[in-house]
Amino acid sequence: MSAPTTEIPGYIAGTWAIDPSHSDVTFTVRHLGVSKVRGRFSTFEGEIVTGDAVTDSSVTATIQATAVDTNSAQRDEHVRGADFLDVEQFPTLSFRSTGIRVDDGDYLIDGELTLHGVTKPVTLQAELGGFGDGMTPDSKVVGVEASTEISRSDFAVGAGIPTAVVSDKIKIELNIEAGLQQ
Repeated sequence: MSAPTTEIPGYIAGTWAIDPSHSDVTFTVRHLGVSKVRGRFSTFEGEIVTGDAVTDSSVTATIQATAVDTNSAQRDEHVRGADFLDVEQFPTLSFRSTGIRVDDGDYLIDGELTLHGVTKPVTLQAELGGFGDGMTPDSKVVGVEASTEISRSDFAVGAGIPTAVVSDKIKIELNIEAGLQQ
């Protein structure tokens, strides 16, 4: 099951810092059962550590809950409030990987997501964009896209909001570029 580095062109073992200016953390949730509301978090940080093999790698990330943006100031305030994220009590969301697997060529990042003070296991389905040269001499970058679906009820988010208004399922998508730390 292990994917040796020789199977990934340009693979580099090392520590990579997530570049927020070239990355996105977004979510999608159904509203009233008929449309989707999309949002993003604009402030986050994290680290990818690539091991000698992909399966020896790890990921950590922290997202500022106050930085939610759904393209509606009124809705953003509601999402930040006690009905949903309760940012005064829970100012951050965090992810810590517990393992990386390769299954039929697909990369799966198992980990723990902490949201609204609740920690639950989640699995991110990941696609490696690749390793390449950065914008400055001798700099290197890696790109990764990942997604998962969570139930807001598992994290006690929006407990008083009926699923007919806001669905229980929330899709999370990550488009990450990270730079190799020298």
